Amino acid sequence: MTLLAADIAPVEYAVAVDRFLAETELGAGSRRVYRISLAGWAWPLVGRLPPDGRGRRGASPPVVPLALLDDAAAERRLATAVAHRMQHAQARTVHRELSALRSAVVWWQRRQWISADPTAALRPADAPLPMLLAPLTRAQLTGLWATAAGLREQAFWHLLADSGAAADTVLALNADAIDVAGRRARPTSRIRWGQQTGELLGWLLAGRHHGPVFLTDRRAPAGTRPADVCPLTGRGRLSYRRAAELFTESTRPLDPAGRGWLLHQLRRAGQSPEPAAISNGV
Repeated sequence: MTLLAADIAPVEYAVAVDRFLAETELGAGSRRVYRISLAGWAWPLVGRLPPDGRGRRGASPPVVPLALLDDAAAERRLATAVAHRMQHAQARTVHRELSALRSAVVWWQRRQWISADPTAALRPADAPLPMLLAPLTRAQLTGLWATAAGLREQAFWHLLADSGAAADTVLALNADAIDVAGRRARPTSRIRWGQQTGELLGWLLAGRHHGPVFLTDRRAPAGTRPADVCPLTGRGRLSYRRAAELFTESTRPLDPAGRGWLLHQLRRAGQSPEPAAISNGV
């Protein structure tokens, strides 16, 4: 019996990804998301963590033999990567990325390209999620406000602590929704803040009435949605991932464990008068 080229197991993980995506019924947008997610798992399979922040964008994944998925250490390496990713992305993002890998693994197993499933025991939902970590205490907030973080970060952090709103909801705000005098976000008025936060927002906007409230440091890349670009500066809307990274980096010196804090803890800080402080360690 002659095997077709498509039936022969590829040597490289990247080629296996290409074959999976080529034969899976996905739209163009979903295929792109799957490709990015699957590329991100290449680093853990060779015992490395993918770069964070700007270093992750456009980074070339390492060459990975597909056979490493059958290696006894693959599950442990992927588990380490999942725990790391949970510190830098929303839980639903990690679930989506892991789901993409699981789908590909099942597809490869059906073709007998690999025999093991290193994702079988990975359960991000069973791990302590950011929302389960204790809110920041008053003392921790005082230390946070005293850091040398820039105006954008201070305004964003104060707004989260004051309003209790989710970070992605706050990042979606546009300048024309900010009622500085009324200390609220129009039109629902559900997002409100105090005087100090109002002053920070006023300085941050500096007369801007259109575009995202919280902007990136650089101009938005070509193809960015007009709604996510400031018409005055050309800069884009700050992403959740980058905002979370900046917060963790800025708070690492304040955390006795040296890991830094998570935005979820800041959001919940205004919901409890003085919760007991705990470490981010699990």
